[in-house]
Amino acid sequence: MSDTFFIEKTFPGSTDEVIEKVTAALGAQGFGILTRVDVDKTLKKKIDVDFRPYVILGACNPGLAHQALNARADVGLMLPCNVTVEQSGDNECTVRFLDPIAMMTFQNLGTNDDLKAIGAQAAEKISAAAASL
Repeated sequence: MSDTFFIEKTFPGSTDEVIEKVTAALGAQGFGILTRVDVDKTLKKKIDVDFRPYVILGACNPGLAHQALNARADVGLMLPCNVTVEQSGDNECTVRFLDPIAMMTFQNLGTNDDLKAIGAQAAEKISAAAASL
């Protein structure tokens, strides 16, 4: 992964087009989308402000999530793996994939060898999804 807590890539297309591609790439790595938060629509509805199209996708690989939760129940606070898709220009979106290693090694989670290994497996899959786009 990267020196930050995410991988970032920019792609041509509308928000919905890029979300479709990201969802397919994650699906090929065993991830499904559990949640979708349309931040721009929520901000408009709740506080009547305009915001660029910005969507948070909650991606989950059920097998890895099950292993992580069995290793340590409180790791559920770090799940699912979030992916953001934001309109960053005319017909262009920036996609950010959260680094699972950063999540599984946050503070004292990193003392659990099982979580470190699960984070590494998830990171490999997330990286492959990002690279395939």
